[in-house]
Amino acid sequence: MTIAVIDYGMGNLHSVAKALEHVTHENVVITDDSRSIRGASRLVLPGQGAIRDCMGELQRNDLQGVVHEVLRAQAKPLLGICVGQQMLMEESEENGGVTCLGHLPGRVRHFGRDLRDAWDQRLKVPHMGWNRVTQHHPHPLWAGIDDDARFYFVHSYYVEAQEDADIFGTTEYGGHTAHVATGRGPVFAVQFHPEKSARDGLRLLENFVTWTP
Repeated sequence: MTIAVIDYGMGNLHSVAKALEHVTHENVVITDDSRSIRGASRLVLPGQGAIRDCMGELQRNDLQGVVHEVLRAQAKPLLGICVGQQMLMEESEENGGVTCLGHLPGRVRHFGRDLRDAWDQRLKVPHMGWNRVTQHHPHPLWAGIDDDARFYFVHSYYVEAQEDADIFGTTEYGGHTAHVATGRGPVFAVQFHPEKSARDGLRLLENFVTWTP
């Protein structure tokens, strides 16, 4: 079995690959080769930075068609991470509006300005640091992870999925309910960084590499 981390020039590729290697003896590769992506048993779609740049680099590296092909086939597990989760939605508000991959119905929204917590304390954007994730629906990737476990985030935009069945985890921030774990079929995606989220992040990655949808 080969786990391919898709390299389109954006994302925390090496940290993700190292974390995967820590939880599995399977072959983990970072690749921008379409043939290798098609031939892999599992895929990871990372992302970091502005979504316009991520979508642009995916197109520039001739990988958008391959990702669309994999998503349509629904033949192998795919894990989206950070902007990789956002890219799976229909559209993002970032950069004046960006069309995404459209695998899941919903939008990516900005947290806005002057966010406040329940004690009227100002909250920072980007949302950065450790936050609790409530498991909205059960999923095999939550196995061994407590509800409301803490994961590490860095983001100014958040997913708002249209279908409740596609929502697997949420986080509250500044009065917004961010859908920070979403998926359908063999696709699962998270806004947080499992590779930076200590034991529970590694457990989620371990669950991914043994997951049989």
